[in-house]
Amino acid sequence: MKRLCFICAVFIFVFFASALPAPAGTYIYIATGGTGGTYYPLGGSIADIVSKNVPDLQVTSETGNASSANIKLISAGQVEMALAQNDIAYWAMKGMPPFAEKHENIRVVASLYPEHVHCIFMKGDDISDIEDLRGKRVSVGAPDSGVLGDVSAILRSARMEMGDLSADFLDFNSTTQNFKDGRLDAGFVVAGYPTSSITDLAATKNIDLLSFNDDFLDTLREEFPFFIKSTIPAGTYRGIDRDVSTPAVLAMLICDASLPDDVVYRFTKAFWENLADLRKAHPQADHIHLETALDGATIPVHPGAARYYAEVGMEIPEIK
Repeated sequence: MKRLCFICAVFIFVFFASALPAPAGTYIYIATGGTGGTYYPLGGSIADIVSKNVPDLQVTSETGNASSANIKLISAGQVEMALAQNDIAYWAMKGMPPFAEKHENIRVVASLYPEHVHCIFMKGDDISDIEDLRGKRVSVGAPDSGVLGDVSAILRSARMEMGDLSADFLDFNSTTQNFKDGRLDAGFVVAGYPTSSITDLAATKNIDLLSFNDDFLDTLREEFPFFIKSTIPAGTYRGIDRDVSTPAVLAMLICDASLPDDVVYRFTKAFWENLADLRKAHPQADHIHLETALDGATIPVHPGAARYYAEVGMEIPEIK
């Protein structure tokens, strides 16, 4: 009798155990950028919102060196998702410089917002054109960053080379700190406005931003069509009371192609259906809209994300 009771107890335990949901354990790591840019706080907010609304997804953001480095992290299997620029993602997929090999396992989850080229210098300095940077001490972005890729493209369109500058390869925070210490004449930051490192710098220094002329922007877009003409509005940063004409690229949320379709679908759905919460968390989210979620996509859309966009009536671009 005791043996029968024991067998029944084991049967009941196994039955109910099998009926319980699997424990939460789908972990997603999002590589972002340095703490002085937009990727870092925005990526953290995205991770928090998706984790809150999809209980079995544990999403965590990590600092990173932005676009190029983030793509390499995905290819190495060290993270599942990342923030990256559309132009850098294209170059990665094709194995074009600054990449030595193809990174074909990256996919789009969503296009997010324009990232503007900020070319910073101090008011009163004799800088009014990209040519004026020749021989100057210029921060051109951290190694493997999207900033460095964009600056390289801009210099090429200006028929200049990195050797024409006294170049420092610095991230956002190091760029602004070097301005404060008087060790730079100019510096590039590519980020959605307002970006915190520049806001902080403008609070204590009389900075200015280079406004690119239309002829140069037309030449740049002919050679590198991923750039768009855009504007940083007057008043975005203290002391800059005019609109600044500048090129921009698009920030994207990308992922590893091997992520399960259902995981990416639920992530994408939670992201868009809770966009209001993201807008409360970071001002750059005001520039993120579902109707532009596939704009500027330069690599294929992940099938899980495509499923969500198809459900809301959007056409999925075919990218090879």
